Amino acid sequence: MTTDSTATVFGTEQIGRARYAVAAVFTVHGAVTGSFATRVPWIQDHASVGAGQLGLALAFPAIGASLAMPLASRVSHRFGSRSALRGLLALWTLALILPSLAPNLLTLCAALFVYGASAGMSDVAMNALGVEVENRLDRSIMSGLHGMWSVGALLGSAAGTVAAHLGADARLHHAAAALVLTALGLAACQRVLDLRSEPDEEPPPRFTLPPKSALVIGAVGFCAVFAEGASLDWSAVYLKDVLGGSAGVAAASTTAFALTMAVARIAGDKIVDRFGAVLTVRVGGVLATLGGLLVVLAPNVPLALCGFGLLGLGVAVVVPLAFAAAGRAGDNPSRAIAGVATITYTSGLVAPSAIGSLAEATSLLVSFGLVTVLAFGLVLGAGVLRAGDRTVAGGGTRTAPEKSRAES
Repeated sequence: MTTDSTATVFGTEQIGRARYAVAAVFTVHGAVTGSFATRVPWIQDHASVGAGQLGLALAFPAIGASLAMPLASRVSHRFGSRSALRGLLALWTLALILPSLAPNLLTLCAALFVYGASAGMSDVAMNALGVEVENRLDRSIMSGLHGMWSVGALLGSAAGTVAAHLGADARLHHAAAALVLTALGLAACQRVLDLRSEPDEEPPPRFTLPPKSALVIGAVGFCAVFAEGASLDWSAVYLKDVLGGSAGVAAASTTAFALTMAVARIAGDKIVDRFGAVLTVRVGGVLATLGGLLVVLAPNVPLALCGFGLLGLGVAVVVPLAFAAAGRAGDNPSRAIAGVATITYTSGLVAPSAIGSLAEATSLLVSFGLVTVLAFGLVLGAGVLRAGDRTVAGGGTRTAPEKSRAES
């Protein structure tokens, strides 16, 4: 998306407002995910599906997201970034209602496909705007934005936990949550940057392969998301089955891991501004690798918990920095971000089942050995994020990135 002939430069105050507006959008987006996740057991009972059928249905959000993400750049090209984000975010918040209405497996799969498609398109649109604001501020904000997404997910899950504890019907809970989050999202979108394409600019294709730059950057994101997904979904099982931890301690490990990632992402921008994206991810990869080794070698629960904590710290900022690098690596930020997002969503889909399959064939120790190897991949692959690096050795700031986009 580029400037048009009537474009003007955004003022500092407007950029500042846009930053907080995008942060609010990320929070709303995360809250939808948290709201849904806590009511999955209710949805399973309502749709009368077994564990295997539920596993099949839960693959459909990632399928929908992967197929729909390339469309986000075309929507932004047609309507402008603000209107596109407003519509796509509202579609996502309202899609929260659909899964709880599904009476059977077929309708649940269809509902989750739409849920995932709207999630993916709004994800691409908000990340593209986040990269644009970061470019104009000339300092890192993407890690903090993703931290706000984690905060939103925690808030949504907390509200969902209360609703589940009270025995509330998920249809009523999700309808109320959708209406509130839609209103909040529309209000936040009023202050995001409004970017428009050149009148004679060709619209992006509906579906296209991601650029090569997105593939190599996405590979780094794949490693991080795989480690994240494996830890979130399997840490409790690992502590309980391998190390004999209590059910309560095992369950708490998942919440602790999520909190660690949220805190690390919110604090990550200052670290990235000081040391640069490449060094930050490389050091993060070292921490994650040490965490993975500690998990595999730990003789007791406390040491394993420390290992999972190091894994969370190590991978926390990788995906935000991958999106930032993708947004600067080519002429079409939305298309590059969509490519990276598709790869990371695929990793999130593959990780839980891959860990389970490998554990069944061998053991959970071997599974987390694989996680450790992928964590070390961050050390080796960090250099591909150089497009998102803002610093040189010693913490000096590079020249401001080219600002090729402005409001219409």
